[in-house]
Amino acid sequence: MKKAVISKVEKPFNLECADIAADKSISHRCAMFSLLSEGTSKIENFLTAEDTLASLHIAKLLGAKVTREGSSVTIESPKEIVEPADILDCGNAGTGMRLYCGLLSGIDGSFVLTGDKYLRERPMARVANPLRAIGAKVDGREDGNKAPLHIRGGKLKSFVYESLIDSAQVKSALILAALNADGKSLYRENFLSRDHSERMLRGMGAKIESVVKDGKEWIEITSLEKPLEPLEITVPSDPSSGFFFAVAAAITPGAEVVLKNLSLNPTRIESYKVLEQMGASVEYLLTEDKYEPIGDIRIANSGKLKGVIVDSKIAWLIDELPALAVAMSVAEGSSKVCNAKELRVKESDRIAVVVDGLRRCGIEVEEHEDGYTIIGGQLQRAVVNSHGDHRIAMSFAIAGLLSGMEIEDIGCVDTSFPNFFDILKQITGVQIED
Repeated sequence: MKKAVISKVEKPFNLECADIAADKSISHRCAMFSLLSEGTSKIENFLTAEDTLASLHIAKLLGAKVTREGSSVTIESPKEIVEPADILDCGNAGTGMRLYCGLLSGIDGSFVLTGDKYLRERPMARVANPLRAIGAKVDGREDGNKAPLHIRGGKLKSFVYESLIDSAQVKSALILAALNADGKSLYRENFLSRDHSERMLRGMGAKIESVVKDGKEWIEITSLEKPLEPLEITVPSDPSSGFFFAVAAAITPGAEVVLKNLSLNPTRIESYKVLEQMGASVEYLLTEDKYEPIGDIRIANSGKLKGVIVDSKIAWLIDELPALAVAMSVAEGSSKVCNAKELRVKESDRIAVVVDGLRRCGIEVEEHEDGYTIIGGQLQRAVVNSHGDHRIAMSFAIAGLLSGMEIEDIGCVDTSFPNFFDILKQITGVQIED
């Protein structure tokens, strides 16, 4: 099991990052959505990490012809998705498993989705139950809550579904199922979750619209009458990955970081807005806007951060909360995260793991069912286990800039940000040990 030893940063740094990992969410969707198109999709800057390559391999097993040269990928869609002769391995990707469940639910055939030991313990009822509610046939361990999952796909009827949780994964799974249903379907969530699926599918020609019925806003999805247009896209850099270095700049006196070519989708940069509230200097520069708004973000330390309460727009910053907890741990006063119970069903129970890690670093933390309260203090050097969670590993590596840190089980970082430690080495000492 590999570990990383992070040295305390010795001086202020000025870093320009043009090699932040490509957006994981968009890369997953490129692999999947290409299966619904006719022709050849051309994707530049595809994330070549374990999770997204697993989604790409699954597309191949479902009949696509995939060619990859580095981060350049072409996907020739099959005339129709084929029933695979083997199981479909999603690796560590919850996004991959949950979205493929929705896509395959409306396709004739038998499909088995599995993953690594961590993914096989993550709850899947959050997607399986909504899909069952609209007529899909999904089964698995613990009555469909744990992988391996078996989907007996077939033509679905149109549906009306009001979700109990605001989740881009659940929403995307239901949208993909609706595209293969009969007629028009309606989906609703209380608060807009990340909207990459709607944006990309609309760009490919899908009819997905916002409508108001009985005083409520719904997403109306019209089933496909013909294949979608193939993708031609350069995947932007991932603002969730870039956020680790945003926090690095915000907590280090005199530091500045410029993150290049990020998605500036409003549903993806809420964590940067929170850093602004805490007192960091943050600037945004839009450079293009096709499938997604894309541009640069500059973050600079402008003195001591201040505590903040994060209790809204949780769906927009759920992935960044572990890194944000590091900023909260050195802020003046107390900070609180609530309404974030979703953290408990990520790659790890991120509430419990963040609380344990910060306590090991000498920070006073109170755990709540749906979040935590952090009393700002001074980080101390500690040994922290990632629990197989890439965002935990990277968050505490950033904490190590102020105190030094030893992070156990760092192999998980390869699932989303393979060059994370290479970039970190430009700031401070990093020793990787087996």
